[in-house]
Amino acid sequence: GVRDVLFLYEENRCSMTYMYEYPEYLKIKLPKKTARRYPAYELYLYGEGNYAEENKNLLLTGIPVLFLPGNAGSYKQVRSLGSIALRKAEDVDFKYHFNFFSVNFNEELVALYGGSLQRQTKFVHECIKVILKLYRDQEFAPSSVAIVGHSMGGLVARALLTLKNFKPELINLLITQATPHIAPVMPLDKYLTDFYTAVNNHWILKAQDLRNLTTLSVAGGFRDYQVRSGLAFLPRLSQHDSALSVVSSAVPRAWASTDHLSIVWCKELILATIRAFFDLIDENTRQITDDPKKRMSVLNHHFVRHPAKMFEENPEAFTGLTGAFMWITVKVSKWTYSVYNDSDGKYFTFPLASHRKSYSHVYCENSMLDTNSWIYGCMNTNSSMCLEAADLSWRAELLPTTKVVMLKLQDYPSLSHIVIQVPPAVGKKYTLGCEFFEEDSRTVQLPVTHLMSFGLSSSKILLNSTGLLYNVQLQHFNQIYQAFKIYIESHCQSLKERKPSIYRLHIPWSHEDSIIVAKVPSLAEISAKLHIAQPHNDSTLPELNIYSSPDCQYEVILKTSLLQVLGQIVRFHAGAFPVYIVSNILLTYGGQLSTLRSTGQCSDFSLELVRTAKPYKVEPLISIVVFLQGFNWFREIWESLSLPEVDAAVLSSQDAWFPLVSLILFLFGTGIAYWSGVFFSTSLRLFSSLWLTLIRPTVLQKDKLITPRRLCGMISLALVSWTTCGAFAILIIYLQYLFKQPGLSDTAAAFTVPSHCSVNLLFEKTLSLNARRTTGFYATQSPSNSTTIAEAVNSLKMHITILNLFTWIVLLSLPSLIYWLKNLRYNVRLDPDPCRSTAVILVCILEILMNSSTSEVKSSKLLKIAAKVPLPLSVAMLAFGRMHLYRVPHFVTFSLLLHVLCCIV
Repeated sequence: GVRDVLFLYEENRCSMTYMYEYPEYLKIKLPKKTARRYPAYELYLYGEGNYAEENKNLLLTGIPVLFLPGNAGSYKQVRSLGSIALRKAEDVDFKYHFNFFSVNFNEELVALYGGSLQRQTKFVHECIKVILKLYRDQEFAPSSVAIVGHSMGGLVARALLTLKNFKPELINLLITQATPHIAPVMPLDKYLTDFYTAVNNHWILKAQDLRNLTTLSVAGGFRDYQVRSGLAFLPRLSQHDSALSVVSSAVPRAWASTDHLSIVWCKELILATIRAFFDLIDENTRQITDDPKKRMSVLNHHFVRHPAKMFEENPEAFTGLTGAFMWITVKVSKWTYSVYNDSDGKYFTFPLASHRKSYSHVYCENSMLDTNSWIYGCMNTNSSMCLEAADLSWRAELLPTTKVVMLKLQDYPSLSHIVIQVPPAVGKKYTLGCEFFEEDSRTVQLPVTHLMSFGLSSSKILLNSTGLLYNVQLQHFNQIYQAFKIYIESHCQSLKERKPSIYRLHIPWSHEDSIIVAKVPSLAEISAKLHIAQPHNDSTLPELNIYSSPDCQYEVILKTSLLQVLGQIVRFHAGAFPVYIVSNILLTYGGQLSTLRSTGQCSDFSLELVRTAKPYKVEPLISIVVFLQGFNWFREIWESLSLPEVDAAVLSSQDAWFPLVSLILFLFGTGIAYWSGVFFSTSLRLFSSLWLTLIRPTVLQKDKLITPRRLCGMISLALVSWTTCGAFAILIIYLQYLFKQPGLSDTAAAFTVPSHCSVNLLFEKTLSLNARRTTGFYATQSPSNSTTIAEAVNSLKMHITILNLFTWIVLLSLPSLIYWLKNLRYNVRLDPDPCRSTAVILVCILEILMNSSTSEVKSSKLLKIAAKVPLPLSVAMLAFGRMHLYRVPHFVTFSLLLHVLCCIV
């Protein structure tokens, strides 16, 4: 599944954008107060060559666009947009042009640490005010700024509207590139999830106020494994009709999936964006239009359905058919025509009266990819000529090698003829085709194979094509965990040269189509999987549109792809892996405490994992709660107890959850926990062998758990946590635990021996050797050497499990540590710090635990409680931690706190 997500996707079909002159970034001077408040952030203006020189005095006359980089993104990523916009402005002799500004966020890791998102949002607000001041004395001064946000930059742009003193009219257009709008990719701290909640709630509650803001979200498709496209779709609002979400594979003239970085420089996508920008200009104000309807129609034109014509706001309803062209009447239901070096123009007319009774639709295609009108509807009833006609070219749709029109005859009762215009074509070669058909004859239904068929069975259909178009409806294909391989094999009667076939997988409830162009005859393979599940109020069916070659047969074979099903599970739920792994380790830890209480011996980690980490202990309870939350009375009780919503219920409401996924993830967590235990034990054995060769342990005496020296250590690390960064203190205590000096306590001997479930003999031999070397080791505890060894073995096994648990706490806190280290030159103290309070508690707990042994725990009155608590904690972790990873350390900390109390009480 991981391999499918990371490696098995379409090749990169994007072209690189190039600068024709050297790019320059002019730093904009900010007000002193702003610069002092945000020392790490800067604002730049992009330029090239002469244009950059002209802008050095900041007498700007263009249209302002602000680019916001994302997680660890650079302000220099604006250059693709800026350069292509400059070339486009040169084409129109600078009648209109854009000034591209870019914010330097110091490449902060905002996808992993949410503490700086609010700060970034406030800085962008200040930047917008500074930008608009630069145009204050210009004739066509702008009153708003267009924003392009990549990744988390798009979320920061949306968050502007949540600021109390922000005026919504300062932004009129927002384009986001691969921005996770719905939820964070990895919810590693509370500030990140709270920021998302605030932004999304505001956009839902204030939807009416957002009508003047037009928003476009472009997702990268399956190549982008960092931000899955389902997260990039804007939250659906019934009142909000000024937002549009598309996947790059469905964008006309791009038709390519992009990875998380290439979406910024993909030439095909950038061209679509810049063309849209220029079409959005109002000729009167020389700024982006204030009309929200025009903005939406421009975005739909360039990003959803391109009619292969230049954008016109109000195209003429009727047009005159002029020119000394020959008029030819076509009465057959199927017609094709090849054009090559034709010096005379022609009009082909198709009378509709004879076809209306037999056929429901007419379909026409044209492989001449210019932007001229080519198909018309005529209302003459008698004449075979038509001087004025309705331009039906606006009903066309551009595809990679052709432009197509499909009309339902019933929708055009006043039309008497369809007219196809073929202008003189010197040195050009292209084909046209039209056919009338009954919709039912070209629509076939193909039920998809069941998920549990594992690709062993298949659904097949044979299309004896005599036509130009087929629609294969895929029945029961509506969930994100479904994934199929579709094979389309084409056979043709003769070997003459034919136009390529186009296969489009069309998903009617979201703009996530994918298109493949295939030679004929050939065998093409299409991966069919969804970014978004079908909404409950939608009954449409996904379609495989086959734009075929005449006189060819097409065989469609559909099979479930188990590999891609696993890939979908990883794509949608990889963020929850740490929760399942820690849950397994916590269950094992509880099992070890239980065994210690009943037998006096601590069992091995791997054996205890196999014995206690069972999904039936945790999953049924969560499933019951999710089921009961469907009832109002239970929801009211749940809310009255102030309990957070169960994450599985939230995922179910987003159609991203199904019963088996939790079991699969739990088993995956068991496997990772097992091998991490093996890796941990093996690594420890190697390091301890090296340690014993370098340093011989001295005579050790048993001392108290808490000594003045350890108390000083606790206080020092607590101060480090409070004054600098909590994650830094956690890392220090972790390393201290891992590489503890033998002279510090009697447990050192246990840490300097090999350990693994399959090497018990080696284990005991080394422990015996250690015991002989360290005469007096555990002497106060037992005179018997075998008791000493057994105690050391028990302590070692317990410490390995605690270290295993603590490793995951360290990993989950690392992002805030990296962020702190990166910004250390600006501030010594991380503020806000998601780990501060947890770090203080953990420092105290681990300072005691690293000096403890199982002998103290065995005799504790609290051991029974401590052994039983990990099970409910594991259930709670899976219930409330899947979408809130920052809660995981809290559950582990509580369990370790009980362990400490067992050492004392």
